[in-house]
Amino acid sequence: MSESQTEISTLGEFGLIEELTKSFKVKNNSTIKGVGDDAAVLDYSNRKVLVTTDLLLEGIHFDLTYVPLRHLGYKAAVVNFSDIYAMNGTPKQITVSLGVSKRFTVEHIKELYEGIKLACEIYGVDLIGGDTSASVTGLLISITCIGEGEEGKIVYRSGAKENDLICVSGDLGAAYMGLQLLERERVASAGQKDFQPQFGGKEYIIERQLKPEARKDIIEILAKNGIKPTAMMDVSDGLSSELLHICQESNVGCRVYEERIPIDYQTAVMAEELNMNVTVVAMNGGEDYELLFTVPLEMHEKISQIEGIRIIGHVTKPELGCFMQSRDDNEIAISAQGWNAFRHQ
Repeated sequence: MSESQTEISTLGEFGLIEELTKSFKVKNNSTIKGVGDDAAVLDYSNRKVLVTTDLLLEGIHFDLTYVPLRHLGYKAAVVNFSDIYAMNGTPKQITVSLGVSKRFTVEHIKELYEGIKLACEIYGVDLIGGDTSASVTGLLISITCIGEGEEGKIVYRSGAKENDLICVSGDLGAAYMGLQLLERERVASAGQKDFQPQFGGKEYIIERQLKPEARKDIIEILAKNGIKPTAMMDVSDGLSSELLHICQESNVGCRVYEERIPIDYQTAVMAEELNMNVTVVAMNGGEDYELLFTVPLEMHEKISQIEGIRIIGHVTKPELGCFMQSRDDNEIAISAQGWNAFRHQ
């Protein structure tokens, strides 16, 4: 091990926690006590408390061959924030727990935490605790995010009504195409010393995979325009999966239109290079962290005028099922083919 690298065992668990968390500053009034005691103390007074957890495992959810630790820390935090925003809430605190194998040094973990800290600074979130343990299977990251929501303003998956408009923010499929590009270059680099990956003109899809953003801006725009979605989810497992979740929880059907699904130019070019159907990519890719939501039909004019939101279909009676209308007017049943960690063992 080089002189610049510090074995974790030299600091011990408490020394490591102190080293990792000393630069985090408390920002939220609801954080009474953060890191440094047996438990954090929070006070949400008259607000509802929202809680979400994500578990990321090396070799299943990320590959450190091409994922920088700083980006990984940022993404691990942001995907949790996204869940809170998808409830029409505001993320306020996180706990971070790590399982770390012997090949990681103090400097590696500090780099991971730099990404977490950047995410917390950008989104106004406090780090309030966590745990660190040795691992025999690489790196494990578990983040719990706590947020707040106002009574009457929290949005569930179960509120979609017949004739509601189905809307999505941003564009879809870019993160999955970024992953396919990274995987292609990883395979191509095997056994080569001076390999130069071919990322030219593909920067957008790479960033969507490695450094996604939670759509706080969309939540703020909707609130500013007086629009409360009837149902909402973030697109983490793919548009198809999320549509089916909303329809199942709301006991409704849906019709979405292929021609209305927002797809970035780089996503389409990459799909063509890999001989993949770009609509399938957009419907099933996952990890977009865009917001999928429904609004009442009377909001059509308001929602149509908001940049970055696309109306892609409408809610129907449950007996009409869940279908996508293709460009040539065929109806294709929507099925969940999105991300499934249990298929990646």
